[in-house]
Amino acid sequence: MTRLVVIGDALLDVDLVGSAGRLMPEAPVPVLDDLEEVRRPGGAGLAAALAAADGAEVVLVTPVPDDAEGALLRAALADAGVELIALRQEGTTTVKRRVRAGGQSLLRLDSGEPGPIGELPPAARTALGAADAVLVADYGRGMTAHRQARDLLTGLPRRIPLVWDPHPRGADPVPGARLATPNEAEAAAGSPGLAALSRRAGVLVEAWRVDAVAITLGSRGALLSRGESSPSVLPAPRVTAVDTCGAGDRFASTAALALGSGAVTLEAVHQAVQSAAAYVAAGGSACYGAPAREPGPVGDVVARVRATGGTVVATGGCFDLLHAGHVATLEAARALGDCLVVCLNSDDSVRRLKGPSRPLVPAADRARVLAALAPVDEVVVFDEDTPAEVLRRIRPDVWAKGGDYAGAELREAAVLREWGGQSVVLPYLQGRSTTRLVETARAR
Repeated sequence: MTRLVVIGDALLDVDLVGSAGRLMPEAPVPVLDDLEEVRRPGGAGLAAALAAADGAEVVLVTPVPDDAEGALLRAALADAGVELIALRQEGTTTVKRRVRAGGQSLLRLDSGEPGPIGELPPAARTALGAADAVLVADYGRGMTAHRQARDLLTGLPRRIPLVWDPHPRGADPVPGARLATPNEAEAAAGSPGLAALSRRAGVLVEAWRVDAVAITLGSRGALLSRGESSPSVLPAPRVTAVDTCGAGDRFASTAALALGSGAVTLEAVHQAVQSAAAYVAAGGSACYGAPAREPGPVGDVVARVRATGGTVVATGGCFDLLHAGHVATLEAARALGDCLVVCLNSDDSVRRLKGPSRPLVPAADRARVLAALAPVDEVVVFDEDTPAEVLRRIRPDVWAKGGDYAGAELREAAVLREWGGQSVVLPYLQGRSTTRLVETARAR
Protein backbone atom coordinates (compact mmCIF):
# COMPACT_ATOMS: atom_id res chain seq x y z
CA MET A 1 0.00 0.00 0.00
CA THR A 2 1.42 3.38 -1.01
CA ARG A 3 1.88 5.82 1.88
CA LEU A 4 1.04 9.37 0.84
CA VAL A 5 1.40 12.51 2.93
CA VAL A 6 -0.67 15.49 1.77
CA ILE A 7 0.27 18.94 3.06
CA GLY A 8 -1.88 21.95 2.30
CA ASP A 9 -5.02 23.93 3.02
CA ALA A 10 -8.12 21.84 3.71
CA LEU A 11 -11.56 23.35 3.25
CA LEU A 12 -15.10 22.19 3.91
CA ASP A 13 -17.21 21.77 0.79
CA VAL A 14 -20.99 21.80 1.15
CA ASP A 15 -23.46 21.19 -1.67
CA LEU A 16 -27.08 22.29 -1.27
CA VAL A 17 -28.80 20.09 -3.86
CA GLY A 18 -32.41 20.49 -4.87
CA SER A 19 -34.84 20.28 -7.76
CA ALA A 20 -35.59 23.41 -9.77
CA GLY A 21 -38.94 22.99 -11.47
CA ARG A 22 -40.34 26.51 -11.21
CA LEU A 23 -39.39 30.20 -11.09
CA MET A 24 -40.15 32.87 -8.51
CA PRO A 25 -43.21 34.91 -9.51
CA GLU A 26 -41.34 38.14 -8.69
CA ALA A 27 -38.22 37.45 -10.79
CA PRO A 28 -36.80 34.89 -13.27
CA VAL A 29 -35.00 33.05 -10.46
CA PRO A 30 -35.28 29.27 -9.97
CA VAL A 31 -36.94 27.99 -6.79
CA LEU A 32 -35.28 24.91 -5.32
CA ASP A 33 -37.37 22.28 -3.56
CA ASP A 34 -36.40 19.17 -1.56
CA LEU A 35 -33.01 20.55 -0.53
CA GLU A 36 -30.38 18.09 0.65
CA GLU A 37 -27.06 19.12 2.23
CA VAL A 38 -24.00 17.11 1.24
CA ARG A 39 -20.65 17.68 2.99
CA ARG A 40 -17.21 16.52 1.90
CA PRO A 41 -13.55 17.47 2.36
CA GLY A 42 -12.40 20.23 0.03
CA GLY A 43 -9.07 21.67 -1.08
CA ALA A 44 -6.17 19.57 0.20
CA GLY A 45 -8.79 17.47 1.99
CA LEU A 46 -10.33 16.43 -1.32
CA ALA A 47 -6.91 15.47 -2.73
CA ALA A 48 -6.30 13.34 0.36
CA ALA A 49 -9.75 11.75 0.22
CA LEU A 50 -9.37 10.85 -3.45
CA ALA A 51 -6.03 9.18 -2.76
CA ALA A 52 -7.54 7.26 0.15
CA ALA A 53 -10.36 6.09 -2.13
CA ASP A 54 -7.64 4.74 -4.45
CA GLY A 55 -6.48 2.47 -1.64
CA ALA A 56 -3.52 4.52 -0.41
CA GLU A 57 -2.61 5.04 3.23
CA VAL A 58 -3.05 8.81 3.50
CA VAL A 59 -1.98 11.32 6.14
CA LEU A 60 -3.15 14.93 5.79
CA VAL A 61 -1.16 17.71 7.46
CA THR A 62 -3.32 20.84 7.52
CA PRO A 63 -4.44 23.64 9.83
CA VAL A 64 -7.99 23.33 11.22
CA PRO A 65 -9.65 26.10 13.26
CA ASP A 66 -11.49 25.14 16.43
CA ASP A 67 -15.03 25.93 15.30
CA ALA A 68 -18.19 24.05 14.33
CA GLU A 69 -17.21 23.90 10.65
CA GLY A 70 -13.76 22.62 11.62
CA ALA A 71 -15.42 19.78 13.53
CA LEU A 72 -17.47 18.94 10.44
CA LEU A 73 -14.30 18.93 8.34
CA ARG A 74 -12.58 16.57 10.79
CA ALA A 75 -15.56 14.21 10.63
CA ALA A 76 -15.62 14.27 6.82
CA LEU A 77 -11.91 13.41 6.68
CA ALA A 78 -12.37 10.55 9.14
CA ASP A 79 -15.25 9.20 7.05
CA ALA A 80 -12.96 9.33 3.99
CA GLY A 81 -10.33 7.19 5.73
CA VAL A 82 -7.77 10.02 5.99
CA GLU A 83 -5.49 10.30 9.04
CA LEU A 84 -5.41 13.95 10.13
CA ILE A 85 -2.45 15.76 11.67
CA ALA A 86 -3.97 19.15 12.47
CA LEU A 87 -2.12 22.36 13.13
CA ARG A 88 -3.77 24.87 15.42
CA GLN A 89 -5.22 27.82 13.52
CA GLU A 90 -6.93 30.98 14.64
CA GLY A 91 -9.98 32.33 12.85
CA THR A 92 -12.72 30.30 11.20
CA THR A 93 -12.79 27.39 8.75
CA THR A 94 -13.10 28.16 5.05
CA VAL A 95 -16.39 26.78 3.70
CA LYS A 96 -17.45 26.71 0.05
CA ARG A 97 -21.17 26.20 -0.36
CA ARG A 98 -22.56 25.46 -3.82
CA VAL A 99 -26.24 25.59 -4.63
CA ARG A 100 -26.95 22.94 -7.26
CA ALA A 101 -29.84 21.63 -9.32
CA GLY A 102 -30.04 19.36 -12.34
CA GLY A 103 -26.32 18.57 -12.15
CA GLN A 104 -25.40 22.27 -12.45
CA SER A 105 -24.02 24.77 -9.97
CA LEU A 106 -26.28 27.81 -9.69
CA LEU A 107 -24.39 29.76 -7.05
CA ARG A 108 -21.35 29.50 -4.76
CA LEU A 109 -21.17 31.11 -1.31
CA ASP A 110 -17.75 31.31 0.40
CA SER A 111 -17.27 31.97 4.08
CA GLY A 112 -14.55 31.71 6.71
CA GLU A 113 -11.57 33.81 7.77
CA PRO A 114 -8.62 31.55 8.59
CA GLY A 115 -5.98 33.23 10.75
CA PRO A 116 -2.36 32.56 11.78
CA ILE A 117 -1.17 28.95 11.79
CA GLY A 118 0.46 27.34 14.82
CA GLU A 119 3.48 25.08 15.22
CA LEU A 120 3.95 21.90 13.22
CA PRO A 121 3.26 18.83 15.41
CA PRO A 122 6.13 16.32 15.78
CA ALA A 123 3.90 13.67 14.19
CA ALA A 124 4.19 15.52 10.87
CA ARG A 125 7.95 14.94 10.74
CA THR A 126 7.44 11.25 11.51
CA ALA A 127 4.81 10.91 8.78
CA LEU A 128 7.00 12.58 6.17
CA GLY A 129 9.91 10.30 7.00
CA ALA A 130 7.77 7.21 6.39
CA ALA A 131 6.09 8.47 3.19
CA ASP A 132 6.40 6.90 -0.25
CA ALA A 133 5.33 10.22 -1.80
CA VAL A 134 4.35 13.71 -0.68
CA LEU A 135 1.74 15.98 -2.26
CA VAL A 136 1.49 19.69 -1.50
CA ALA A 137 -2.04 20.89 -2.29
CA ASP A 138 -1.86 24.68 -2.07
CA TYR A 139 -5.14 26.60 -1.78
CA GLY A 140 -3.61 29.95 -0.89
CA ARG A 141 -4.52 29.91 2.81
CA GLY A 142 -0.97 30.06 4.19
CA MET A 143 0.17 26.48 4.73
CA THR A 144 2.76 26.47 1.94
CA ALA A 145 4.43 29.56 3.48
CA HIS A 146 4.71 27.88 6.90
CA ARG A 147 8.41 27.99 7.70
CA GLN A 148 8.61 24.67 9.56
CA ALA A 149 6.71 22.89 6.80
CA ARG A 150 8.92 24.39 4.08
CA ASP A 151 12.08 23.38 5.94
CA LEU A 152 10.82 19.79 6.24
CA LEU A 153 9.84 19.66 2.58
CA THR A 154 13.16 21.12 1.46
CA GLY A 155 15.01 18.45 3.43
CA LEU A 156 13.04 15.51 2.03
CA PRO A 157 15.29 12.71 0.73
CA ARG A 158 15.39 12.61 -3.06
CA ARG A 159 13.99 9.08 -2.96
CA ILE A 160 10.64 10.50 -1.79
CA PRO A 161 8.93 12.16 -4.77
CA LEU A 162 7.36 15.52 -4.00
CA VAL A 163 4.48 16.78 -6.15
CA TRP A 164 3.52 20.45 -5.74
CA ASP A 165 0.11 21.68 -6.89
CA PRO A 166 0.54 25.48 -6.69
CA HIS A 167 -1.88 28.36 -6.17
CA PRO A 168 -1.53 31.99 -7.31
CA ARG A 169 -1.81 33.20 -3.69
CA GLY A 170 0.49 30.53 -2.31
CA ALA A 171 4.24 30.23 -1.92
CA ASP A 172 6.51 28.90 -4.66
CA PRO A 173 7.44 25.20 -4.63
CA VAL A 174 10.54 24.29 -2.64
CA PRO A 175 13.64 23.47 -4.74
CA GLY A 176 14.03 19.82 -5.66
CA ALA A 177 10.35 18.94 -6.08
CA ARG A 178 9.88 16.10 -8.56
CA LEU A 179 6.86 17.66 -10.27
CA ALA A 180 4.89 20.91 -10.15
CA THR A 181 1.36 20.91 -11.60
CA PRO A 182 0.05 24.44 -12.30
CA ASN A 183 -2.98 24.85 -14.49
CA GLU A 184 -2.90 27.07 -17.56
CA ALA A 185 -4.00 30.19 -15.67
CA GLU A 186 -1.57 29.56 -12.79
CA ALA A 187 1.29 29.10 -15.26
CA ALA A 188 0.55 32.61 -16.61
CA ALA A 189 1.97 31.98 -20.06
CA GLY A 190 0.79 35.40 -21.19
CA SER A 191 -0.12 34.52 -24.77
CA PRO A 192 -2.04 31.51 -26.13
CA GLY A 193 -0.55 28.54 -27.94
CA LEU A 194 1.78 25.64 -27.24
CA ALA A 195 4.88 27.69 -28.00
CA ALA A 196 4.09 30.15 -25.20
CA LEU A 197 3.20 27.34 -22.80
CA SER A 198 6.41 25.51 -23.61
CA ARG A 199 8.50 28.62 -22.97
CA ARG A 200 6.65 29.32 -19.73
CA ALA A 201 7.07 25.75 -18.50
CA GLY A 202 10.80 26.01 -19.10
CA VAL A 203 10.93 29.29 -17.18
CA LEU A 204 9.08 27.72 -14.25
CA VAL A 205 11.37 24.69 -14.16
CA GLU A 206 14.34 27.01 -13.80
CA ALA A 207 12.70 29.57 -11.49
CA TRP A 208 11.27 26.99 -9.11
CA ARG A 209 14.28 24.64 -9.44
CA VAL A 210 12.00 21.62 -9.81
CA ASP A 211 12.66 18.52 -11.89
CA ALA A 212 9.60 18.97 -14.12
CA VAL A 213 6.49 21.08 -14.65
CA ALA A 214 3.21 19.68 -15.95
CA ILE A 215 0.85 22.46 -17.05
CA THR A 216 -2.66 21.05 -16.99
CA LEU A 217 -4.77 22.13 -19.97
CA GLY A 218 -8.25 20.89 -19.06
CA SER A 219 -9.85 18.93 -21.90
CA ARG A 220 -6.60 19.22 -23.90
CA GLY A 221 -4.58 17.17 -21.40
CA ALA A 222 -1.22 18.36 -20.09
CA LEU A 223 2.14 19.70 -21.25
CA LEU A 224 5.14 18.18 -19.46
CA SER A 225 8.50 19.94 -19.53
CA ARG A 226 11.86 19.45 -17.88
CA GLY A 227 13.06 22.66 -19.48
CA GLU A 228 13.70 21.18 -22.92
CA SER A 229 12.68 22.93 -26.14
CA SER A 230 10.39 20.07 -27.21
CA PRO A 231 8.14 19.17 -24.25
CA SER A 232 5.79 16.21 -24.07
CA VAL A 233 2.09 16.81 -24.71
CA LEU A 234 -0.26 14.22 -23.23
CA PRO A 235 -3.75 14.56 -24.72
CA ALA A 236 -6.84 13.81 -22.67
CA PRO A 237 -9.46 11.33 -23.85
CA ARG A 238 -12.62 12.93 -25.16
CA VAL A 239 -15.25 13.01 -22.41
CA THR A 240 -18.41 14.92 -21.64
CA ALA A 241 -18.01 16.97 -18.47
CA VAL A 242 -20.49 19.30 -16.81
CA ASP A 243 -18.66 19.84 -13.51
CA THR A 244 -14.85 20.00 -13.57
CA CYS A 245 -14.47 21.02 -9.92
CA GLY A 246 -11.72 18.97 -8.28
CA ALA A 247 -10.05 17.88 -11.51
CA GLY A 248 -6.76 19.45 -10.42
CA ASP A 249 -6.84 17.54 -7.13
CA ARG A 250 -7.57 14.32 -9.00
CA PHE A 251 -4.66 15.00 -11.37
CA ALA A 252 -2.17 15.84 -8.61
CA SER A 253 -3.12 12.97 -6.29
CA THR A 254 -2.91 10.44 -9.12
CA ALA A 255 0.50 11.73 -10.19
CA ALA A 256 1.79 11.58 -6.61
CA LEU A 257 0.56 8.02 -6.07
CA ALA A 258 2.05 6.91 -9.39
CA LEU A 259 5.44 8.40 -8.55
CA GLY A 260 5.27 6.87 -5.09
CA SER A 261 4.67 3.47 -6.69
CA GLY A 262 7.80 3.77 -8.84
CA ALA A 263 6.47 5.27 -12.10
CA VAL A 264 8.66 7.66 -14.04
CA THR A 265 7.39 11.22 -14.42
CA LEU A 266 6.04 10.79 -17.95
CA GLU A 267 4.07 7.68 -16.91
CA ALA A 268 2.75 9.45 -13.82
CA VAL A 269 1.50 12.45 -15.79
CA HIS A 270 -0.11 10.17 -18.38
CA GLN A 271 -1.97 8.33 -15.61
CA ALA A 272 -2.98 11.66 -14.09
CA VAL A 273 -4.44 12.93 -17.37
CA GLN A 274 -6.49 9.76 -17.81
CA SER A 275 -7.65 9.78 -14.20
CA ALA A 276 -8.70 13.44 -14.27
CA ALA A 277 -10.69 12.85 -17.46
CA ALA A 278 -12.49 9.87 -15.95
CA TYR A 279 -13.16 11.89 -12.79
CA VAL A 280 -14.91 14.78 -14.54
CA ALA A 281 -16.76 12.38 -16.84
CA ALA A 282 -18.21 10.72 -13.72
CA GLY A 283 -19.48 14.05 -12.39
CA GLY A 284 -16.48 15.58 -10.60
CA SER A 285 -16.53 16.47 -6.92
CA ALA A 286 -20.33 16.61 -6.92
CA CYS A 287 -20.32 12.81 -7.22
CA TYR A 288 -17.62 12.27 -4.57
CA GLY A 289 -18.70 9.54 -2.20
CA ALA A 290 -21.57 8.40 -4.42
CA PRO A 291 -21.81 4.69 -5.20
CA ALA A 292 -20.05 3.75 -8.41
CA ARG A 293 -22.48 3.36 -11.29
CA GLU A 294 -22.35 0.34 -13.49
CA PRO A 295 -21.22 1.34 -16.96
CA GLY A 296 -24.05 1.18 -19.47
CA PRO A 297 -24.21 1.10 -23.25
CA VAL A 298 -25.57 4.62 -23.45
CA GLY A 299 -23.19 7.38 -22.47
CA ASP A 300 -23.71 10.95 -21.41
CA VAL A 301 -23.86 12.26 -24.98
CA VAL A 302 -26.83 10.08 -25.86
CA ALA A 303 -28.61 10.89 -22.60
CA ARG A 304 -28.15 14.61 -23.19
CA VAL A 305 -29.44 14.43 -26.77
CA ARG A 306 -32.48 12.46 -25.66
CA ALA A 307 -33.17 14.88 -22.80
CA THR A 308 -33.30 17.81 -25.22
CA GLY A 309 -35.59 16.03 -27.68
CA GLY A 310 -32.87 15.36 -30.26
CA THR A 311 -32.55 12.43 -32.65
CA VAL A 312 -30.32 9.48 -31.73
CA VAL A 313 -28.83 7.63 -34.70
CA ALA A 314 -27.04 4.27 -34.56
CA THR A 315 -25.09 2.25 -37.07
CA GLY A 316 -23.03 -0.91 -36.82
CA GLY A 317 -20.41 -3.15 -38.32
CA CYS A 318 -16.97 -4.68 -37.93
CA PHE A 319 -14.95 -1.66 -39.13
CA ASP A 320 -11.90 -3.89 -39.32
CA LEU A 321 -9.68 -1.87 -41.65
CA LEU A 322 -11.13 1.62 -41.74
CA HIS A 323 -11.49 2.96 -45.29
CA ALA A 324 -13.23 5.71 -47.24
CA GLY A 325 -16.44 3.70 -47.55
CA HIS A 326 -16.70 3.49 -43.76
CA VAL A 327 -16.11 7.21 -43.39
CA ALA A 328 -18.78 8.02 -45.98
CA THR A 329 -21.30 5.85 -44.15
CA LEU A 330 -20.49 7.39 -40.77
CA GLU A 331 -20.76 10.94 -42.13
CA ALA A 332 -24.08 10.19 -43.79
CA ALA A 333 -25.46 8.52 -40.66
CA ARG A 334 -24.42 11.39 -38.39
CA ALA A 335 -26.17 13.86 -40.70
CA LEU A 336 -29.49 12.13 -39.91
CA GLY A 337 -29.59 13.24 -36.28
CA ASP A 338 -27.93 14.87 -33.30
CA CYS A 339 -25.57 12.07 -32.21
CA LEU A 340 -24.23 8.83 -33.65
CA VAL A 341 -23.68 5.57 -31.77
CA VAL A 342 -21.55 2.91 -33.49
CA CYS A 343 -22.38 -0.68 -32.51
CA LEU A 344 -19.09 -2.51 -33.01
CA ASN A 345 -18.74 -6.30 -33.39
CA SER A 346 -16.40 -7.82 -30.83
CA ASP A 347 -13.47 -9.96 -31.94
CA ASP A 348 -15.40 -13.19 -31.34
CA SER A 349 -18.39 -11.81 -33.21
CA VAL A 350 -16.21 -10.86 -36.19
CA ARG A 351 -14.62 -14.34 -36.27
CA ARG A 352 -18.03 -15.96 -36.42
CA LEU A 353 -19.10 -13.66 -39.26
CA LYS A 354 -15.86 -13.38 -41.26
CA GLY A 355 -13.86 -16.50 -40.44
CA PRO A 356 -10.87 -17.34 -38.21
CA SER A 357 -8.47 -14.95 -39.98
CA ARG A 358 -10.48 -11.89 -38.97
CA PRO A 359 -10.44 -9.39 -37.40
CA LEU A 360 -7.10 -7.96 -38.39
CA VAL A 361 -7.43 -5.22 -35.78
CA PRO A 362 -8.56 -5.99 -32.19
CA ALA A 363 -11.79 -4.50 -30.88
CA ALA A 364 -10.11 -2.08 -28.45
CA ASP A 365 -8.10 -0.52 -31.27
CA ARG A 366 -11.06 -0.45 -33.65
CA ALA A 367 -13.16 1.29 -31.01
CA ARG A 368 -10.46 3.85 -30.32
CA VAL A 369 -10.06 4.72 -33.99
CA LEU A 370 -13.82 5.07 -34.45
CA ALA A 371 -14.21 7.23 -31.33
CA ALA A 372 -11.60 9.64 -32.70
CA LEU A 373 -13.65 10.32 -35.85
CA ALA A 374 -15.67 13.56 -35.93
CA PRO A 375 -19.03 11.95 -36.84
CA VAL A 376 -18.89 9.41 -33.96
CA ASP A 377 -20.20 10.27 -30.49
CA GLU A 378 -20.34 6.83 -28.85
CA VAL A 379 -18.91 3.36 -29.53
CA VAL A 380 -20.51 0.26 -28.00
CA VAL A 381 -18.89 -3.18 -28.45
CA PHE A 382 -21.27 -6.16 -28.61
CA ASP A 383 -20.48 -9.88 -28.59
CA GLU A 384 -23.58 -11.32 -30.28
CA ASP A 385 -23.97 -11.96 -34.00
CA THR A 386 -26.33 -8.98 -34.34
CA PRO A 387 -26.64 -5.79 -32.29
CA ALA A 388 -30.30 -6.47 -31.43
CA GLU A 389 -29.86 -6.46 -27.65
CA VAL A 390 -27.66 -3.38 -27.71
CA LEU A 391 -30.26 -1.61 -29.84
CA ARG A 392 -33.00 -2.50 -27.35
CA ARG A 393 -30.96 -0.80 -24.63
CA ILE A 394 -30.01 2.25 -26.70
CA ARG A 395 -33.40 2.54 -28.44
CA PRO A 396 -32.14 4.80 -31.26
CA ASP A 397 -34.59 6.80 -33.33
CA VAL A 398 -32.78 5.81 -36.54
CA TRP A 399 -30.75 2.72 -37.48
CA ALA A 400 -28.60 3.37 -40.55
CA LYS A 401 -26.66 0.79 -42.55
CA GLY A 402 -24.44 1.31 -45.54
CA GLY A 403 -24.50 -1.18 -48.40
CA ASP A 404 -26.56 -2.64 -51.17
CA TYR A 405 -29.86 -3.58 -49.49
CA ALA A 406 -32.18 -2.32 -52.24
CA GLY A 407 -35.53 -4.10 -52.03
CA ALA A 408 -34.59 -6.02 -48.89
CA GLU A 409 -35.45 -5.32 -45.25
CA LEU A 410 -32.59 -4.80 -42.82
CA ARG A 411 -32.33 -7.54 -40.19
CA GLU A 412 -32.56 -4.90 -37.45
CA ALA A 413 -35.76 -3.31 -38.82
CA ALA A 414 -38.05 -5.51 -36.73
CA VAL A 415 -36.18 -4.56 -33.56
CA LEU A 416 -36.50 -0.84 -34.37
CA ARG A 417 -40.26 -1.19 -34.81
CA GLU A 418 -40.58 -2.26 -31.15
CA TRP A 419 -40.27 1.40 -30.08
CA GLY A 420 -41.18 3.15 -33.31
CA GLY A 421 -37.63 3.61 -34.64
CA GLN A 422 -36.82 3.77 -38.33
CA SER A 423 -34.21 1.75 -40.23
CA VAL A 424 -32.65 3.28 -43.36
CA VAL A 425 -30.09 2.29 -46.00
CA LEU A 426 -27.25 4.64 -46.86
CA PRO A 427 -25.47 4.80 -50.23
CA TYR A 428 -22.62 2.34 -50.68
CA LEU A 429 -19.31 3.76 -51.86
CA GLN A 430 -18.35 1.46 -54.72
CA GLY A 431 -14.99 -0.30 -54.74
CA ARG A 432 -14.19 0.15 -51.05
CA SER A 433 -14.18 -2.76 -48.66
CA THR A 434 -11.96 -4.41 -46.09
CA THR A 435 -12.02 -7.66 -48.08
CA ARG A 436 -10.69 -5.86 -51.16
CA LEU A 437 -7.95 -4.21 -49.07
CA VAL A 438 -6.85 -7.60 -47.75
CA GLU A 439 -6.85 -9.16 -51.23
CA THR A 440 -4.84 -6.23 -52.63
CA ALA A 441 -2.29 -6.54 -49.84
CA ARG A 442 -1.89 -10.28 -50.44
CA ALA A 443 -1.52 -9.79 -54.18
CA ARG A 444 1.23 -7.26 -53.71
